[in-house]
Amino acid sequence: MSMLTPPGMGGKYRVTGAAYPRMARPRRRRRILLAALGSLLGLALLGYGAVQLIGVFRDGDGKRNASAAAKDCATPTPKPGSGAGSGPAASGKPAVALPQPGQITVNVYNATPRAGLAKAVGDELKKRGFTIGQVGNAPADFDKKVPAAGILVGSPKTDQTAFSVVGVNLAGATHQTDARETADIDLILGDAFKELTTKADADKALALLANPAPALAKKC
Repeated sequence: MSMLTPPGMGGKYRVTGAAYPRMARPRRRRRILLAALGSLLGLALLGYGAVQLIGVFRDGDGKRNASAAAKDCATPTPKPGSGAGSGPAASGKPAVALPQPGQITVNVYNATPRAGLAKAVGDELKKRGFTIGQVGNAPADFDKKVPAAGILVGSPKTDQTAFSVVGVNLAGATHQTDARETADIDLILGDAFKELTTKADADKALALLANPAPALAKKC
């Protein structure tokens, strides 16, 4: 046996310099590599499936939420003949029919120690279009007994809008009724009275009463 013959070969292979024996790789390493690759592929497939499933649920929730939002923000279709879509009624609040100042008779009474106050206020209300009735000192039930700016007194049957039309001319005036049957309204001036609301502000308040401001629309 030559010294160049690998031990254990039993002289079967000889190393000549031009050829050498090929050693077979163990099959166990190949199996481990294949198993590892299979595991990685399985994990990748599971991860991809989980992502797709989450996306399906999210898309479903998003579509339902979008549908609900669209339903909440949808503009209702006006019924034929309802007049919706233009004018004050389009805001959802119908216009209020207010009586004209000339249709309201106002009695002006002075419950304060200041002389001439009832006449001055009556003259100003007349300029604003009201029909002025009695003017003078307040009845004994109210004379020197009104700490507020004023009191509006009328019949329980008087339309509330009439009280509103008079009331916008005096901020802080309270309202009460008595046993009268007539539609006239008493304006009793009290100790806190300083002056009537300016005509410009009274007109703005009347316009707001006649055409209520629309409710704030939901942001979509």
